[in-house]
Amino acid sequence: MKIGILYVGIGKYIRLWDKFYSSCESMFLPQYEKKYFIFTDYPLKSSTNVQVSFQEDLGWPQNVLFRYQMFLRHKEELKHFDYLFFFNGNTEFLQIITPEEFLPTEKEALTGLEWHTYRNKPLQKYHYERRKNSQAYIPYNSGEHYYQGGLIGGESKAYIELLEQCSLMTETDLKRNITARWHDESYLNKYLLDKQIKILSTEYGRPQEWTVPPTPKIIFRDKNTILGASYICSLKKRNRLKLISKAIRNILNKLLKR
Repeated sequence: MKIGILYVGIGKYIRLWDKFYSSCESMFLPQYEKKYFIFTDYPLKSSTNVQVSFQEDLGWPQNVLFRYQMFLRHKEELKHFDYLFFFNGNTEFLQIITPEEFLPTEKEALTGLEWHTYRNKPLQKYHYERRKNSQAYIPYNSGEHYYQGGLIGGESKAYIELLEQCSLMTETDLKRNITARWHDESYLNKYLLDKQIKILSTEYGRPQEWTVPPTPKIIFRDKNTILGASYICSLKKRNRLKLISKAIRNILNKLLKR
């Protein structure tokens, strides 16, 4: 069985790669052959089971918003894998992950990670995209699960279809100057709406700073500690400045056309 792993390490996020790779190799389905596709602007060299694809730094949130398009550049090669999985850059595997607990059944096709904090909340409180003009729109009375964007995958055919549809939704919105509320995660939740998939609990994706569940199998390392809170903040600040600049240009263009 062949498994393809998709990983994005742009800018300082490349610092997270070594820990991800070593823990994934030893803990994630260790009995199967794995190949890693890493998208980065760092001069990393490809190796036996690591294929490096140069990806320029598009800034935040574009680096996550265009994730689906990045992966589709390797669509033909990805078709030859049995399973494909994307993991957040700050993922670390702490315990052995077996096929039985992680891989979807034929009927499910995909595996997703649920935010358990939403389980006891009314649907109206879910952070779905609520603007009707967005492709990611989900009505207030719809939905059941809220999925994290940091872990998603499954059978290669099903996952590639997910990439294609989420990419299409993203591009359609961008052409109309719409950015979904939680970027790639919003489109993911729209695509998975009402689909029967294998649902993982927070045991398979617990933020490092949380204490529940007490013995997670997979964690998301604290980026503020590793990369620096100021770095994370600066990424978002630069994007806000770009948005303000864009808004001003749009206003000026409208005024000039009058």
